[in-house]
This record gives sequence, C-alpha cells and structure tokens, in this order.
Amino acid sequence: MFDPTIYDNLKVAFENYLYDLDNLDESIHITHRMDQLEMASMSREFTLRFCLRNHTAVTAEVVMRSSLQAIAAEILQTPGSHPGCELELRFAWVTKELEPRCHNVQSIMQENWPDQRIVQHIHYLFGEAPVSFNVSANIYFGRHVNEDQMHDIPVLCDCMVHVLNKLREIN
Repeated sequence: MFDPTIYDNLKVAFENYLYDLDNLDESIHITHRMDQLEMASMSREFTLRFCLRNHTAVTAEVVMRSSLQAIAAEILQTPGSHPGCELELRFAWVTKELEPRCHNVQSIMQENWPDQRIVQHIHYLFGEAPVSFNVSANIYFGRHVNEDQMHDIPVLCDCMVHVLNKLREIN
C-alpha cells in the first residue's frame, strides 16, 4: 500500500484549497499546474499558478520542492532528521514603469511576509521598443514545511489572493 509523503499531503492540501477558490468561490482562475519528478536527482517539484478571476495581468504561484534526501529521511524514518519541503511563492506581471512600483511591491511583500527572504527580478528584451519589463517577486521560506503547517495553507492562500489584489491596484 502506498503511504503518501509530506510532499504528497501538502500538494493535495494546496490543490484542494486553491481549486475550491477557483471552482466554488470563483475568486481565482488556475492557469497552470505542474508536478515533476526530476529523474537525475530524484527530486520533486510542484507548481500551481493562478490569477484573479477578473484580472489576469498579475499571476501568483505556489512552488513546493522535495529532495531525495528529504524523501528518503521520511520514508526510512531517519533518527534526527526533519524531513519536509521547500516552499516558494512567486508573483509576476508585466509593466512599462518600474518606479515607484518596485518599492511599492517590496512594501506589500514585506507587510505580508516580514520574516521571509523577498527577491524581485526584472527582465526585459534588449532593443525592444517600447520597453516592457517582466517583473517577479519571489518569497523564500527559510525552513522546511511539513504536515505541522497544514492548517496554515488556507491562511497562506488567502494571503496570496490578498496580495494579488494589492498588486492589481498598483499595476
């Protein structure tokens, strides 16, 4: 009999909550789902991208990763190990103006995730006119998450929807 891992349980919890927001509440629209097994490193990565139902210009993603070491430690019940998954949140949009939006975005992210590492990436095509910038803001959690944080998933997802609304306002 298959015993689901921490990764599997968290993935299902994220899917259940976010698909309910899509299908039942109709507040978001899920635009992409990926569940990959990296055969070279035997790691797994799950991504679920969504946007607000009536505003597709800003997207959010939940990204969860689990390494072979974490999966093995969990399955083998290795003493002293603390298996879990890495969690990253991503927000992305296209803009023609960077200032003061990047500062506003940083403030929004820090207001919602004050203890997490926040990184903004700005990309553009050289020579393209008019210039448009692909901007993303990534939130990195500095610890592994596991089933102990299962009750935090609805709060985290609702916070992501709240941030999408804030980003919509400034874009």
